Amino acid sequence: MKTDLEIALEAKLKPISEIAASIGVEEARLDLYGKYKAKVRGRGNKKGKLILVTAINPTPAGEGKTTVSIGLADGLKRTGKSVCLALREPSLGPVFGIKGGATGGGYSQVAPMEDINLHFTGDLHAITAANNLLSALIDNHIYWGNERKIKEVTWRRCQDVNDRALRFIKSGVGFNCERNESFDITAASEVMAVLCLARDLDDLKRRLGNIVIGLDSDGNRVTARDLKAEEAMTILLKDAIKPNLVQTLGGVPAFIHGGPFANIAHGCNSLQATLAAMSYADYVVTEAGFGADLGAEKFMDIKCRLNDLCPDAVVLVATLRALKYAGGKTEKLWERDDTSLVNGLENLKKHIENITEVFNLPCVVAINKFETDTDEEISLLKERTKSLGVEAICTECWAKGGAGAEELAETVVGLASEKKEKAKFAYTLEETTKEKIISIARKIYGADGVIFTDKANEDIEKCPEDLPVCIAKTQFSLSDNPKLIGRPTGFDITIREVNYKAGAGFLVATAGNIMLMPGLPRSPGAERMSINGNIIKGLF
Repeated sequence: MKTDLEIALEAKLKPISEIAASIGVEEARLDLYGKYKAKVRGRGNKKGKLILVTAINPTPAGEGKTTVSIGLADGLKRTGKSVCLALREPSLGPVFGIKGGATGGGYSQVAPMEDINLHFTGDLHAITAANNLLSALIDNHIYWGNERKIKEVTWRRCQDVNDRALRFIKSGVGFNCERNESFDITAASEVMAVLCLARDLDDLKRRLGNIVIGLDSDGNRVTARDLKAEEAMTILLKDAIKPNLVQTLGGVPAFIHGGPFANIAHGCNSLQATLAAMSYADYVVTEAGFGADLGAEKFMDIKCRLNDLCPDAVVLVATLRALKYAGGKTEKLWERDDTSLVNGLENLKKHIENITEVFNLPCVVAINKFETDTDEEISLLKERTKSLGVEAICTECWAKGGAGAEELAETVVGLASEKKEKAKFAYTLEETTKEKIISIARKIYGADGVIFTDKANEDIEKCPEDLPVCIAKTQFSLSDNPKLIGRPTGFDITIREVNYKAGAGFLVATAGNIMLMPGLPRSPGAERMSINGNIIKGLF
């Protein structure tokens, strides 16, 4: 069996200008970053159908959501459809940590994979720089007399590498701006959310200016605009706001732009990339991070709500191995175990309910097949899924690329063409902040209720009520406890704090023990990487 690296090396990529031309993007609209990468200026005239790919709760067995997304796009192309991808950019945190890159695998890859997984076009570095420029301006303002009478700084620094030692530090030692400080990973930075939700450069500047950096001595909010920071931050992001164009191994144009995590942020690629892709193709395949309890919920309740978007069909990715894990089997997941598989279907069922009942969207389950999966197990999964009113299609994207997703592509086209009832949201903006959080917890997670800490209650009293809510919680469970796998019942969600993200335009409610700066595992991926000339091993 060929490795991802071997497959990538044998791929015959086309010049990115040729890929762009295939969807009507003239070379004059491209800012080239070498032969195979470009940024795109402007949009086309189409209004393509939007296909959202989501998944069950992730497990150590892996679900392959990005691999299926890429394979589906290649499959749509093979069936004669005009198609684009719209995905998030990888973060260096997972790349050098435990999860790895976010560019697919096998014959369902976006390329050049090693560039995309590393510095790409520099977007995440620019976001990090803009974030930390604001931090520097805050400390400089305090050092030179603190004209705005800043008493409490709530703005955090960031970097795009997992480093738990930076969760709690002391900065400004020896100066009059000394204080307790902390870092978030860049994917959790509000600047990342702002870039991903901005409609254009002016909207980006407006949102950056709205960022709340702390409180003054009278308890009033101080913003980046008060410190005259938004112009300089926008300058750092003037190129980063343009969506990036690359390609799949099957030759599908792929807009890869923005990278907020779905557990600690809103988990969707940029609005710029989505709108650009929809303007150049009849079908756009996009994904939202982690399971339908996180990325898909935020995709609907934040991104779609704020921008008048709606998926025409939803693909829910599952694997036999992950379902067995959700059903209680923790070892030898390649072995047949119908009992664990059936038990694990409860997790799949909840995610189906989230899509079809809570959001009222058409859904198909994509079974991401592994070579150890048996026909009997697949038949059992299809039968049980059909009893839930949803079709399950077997895909082999890793092994066959688009050829392994043609049936899924045809099913998706059928779903997207059906007349639909109006989509719904998990809550209304008219609800109070607590009501919104409770609605998500009960409808999406299946919780009995929500426990608000004293800190959370104090935070909510200070926040506007008319904003969407982005809940930061573990991705491994429908609950806020990563050990409660499958479909737990009889649990409450604990909200420990709520933060107002005025630039992003939503509130972040932090649940359980989730951290905004991940740590590295005992044996991080960085230890197993090597480079020989231009060949990098360990990124794939």
